Amino acid sequence: MTTSFDFPGRWVEGAGLVLGPVSMLAGVLLRVDFDGFFPEQLAAFAASPGRMTASYSAFAVGNVLLWPAVIALVRRIWPARPRWALWGGAMVMLGLFARTFHAGVNHLAFQLVDVQGLAPARKAVADAYGAFHVFQPLSVAIFFGWTVLAVGAWRANVLGIAGAVALASMSALPIGVLKGTGPMSIVATLGLCVALVPLGVRVLRDGPAPRWWAYPLTLGVGAAAVLLGLAG
Repeated sequence: MTTSFDFPGRWVEGAGLVLGPVSMLAGVLLRVDFDGFFPEQLAAFAASPGRMTASYSAFAVGNVLLWPAVIALVRRIWPARPRWALWGGAMVMLGLFARTFHAGVNHLAFQLVDVQGLAPARKAVADAYGAFHVFQPLSVAIFFGWTVLAVGAWRANVLGIAGAVALASMSALPIGVLKGTGPMSIVATLGLCVALVPLGVRVLRDGPAPRWWAYPLTLGVGAAAVLLGLAG
C-alpha cells in the first residue's frame, strides 16, 4: 500500500513549471505598448477590451499556475538546503496570494469601465488607490522570496548560476493593482521562463506518460468547470 505521495505530483508540477512562466510572459507582452500607470491601463481597456482582458487573464492564470512550480523547486531544494527551501518557498507562495488578490481588483476596475464609463472608473480607482488591505505586507515577502528561493536552488544544484540569476530577476516584477508593462516586467517574466521552463520539461519527461483516458478526462473536467463558472 502506498503510504506517501509527492504532492501535487509530477504532471501538475511540470505543467506549472512550463505554463506558469509562459502565461505570465504572454500577459506582460500583450499590454507592452500601453503606459504602465492605472489611468492609461483603464483607457487601454476602454479602447481594446479584448486584448486587455486576454493580457490580465493570462498573467493571472500564470500566477496561479506558479504554485505547483514553487512546490517543485522547494521539494528539490529541501534535501540539501532545507532552510532556503522553507523560507524562499513560503515567501513566494504568500506573494502569489497577494498577486491573485490584485487580479480580482483589476477585474472589478475593468468592469467599472464597462458599467460606468472611463472617467467615473478612473475617479473610483484613484480615490481608492492605496487603500489598506490584509495582503499588503505580502508584497514585501515576494520581493525577497524569489531571491531567497533562487539562492537556495543554486546552492542545492537545482539550478545553475544563470538559471538562479534569471529566477531572482522576478524580484523586480512590479506588484500591485493595474500594473502595466515596463522593461523590468519583461526582464523578470522572461527570466522566469529561462529558469523554470527547462526544468519543467525535464520533470515531464522523467517518467511514464499519462494513460490515454487522462487527456479527454482533463479536457472534460475543464470544460465543465468553465460552464459552471459562467452559470454563476
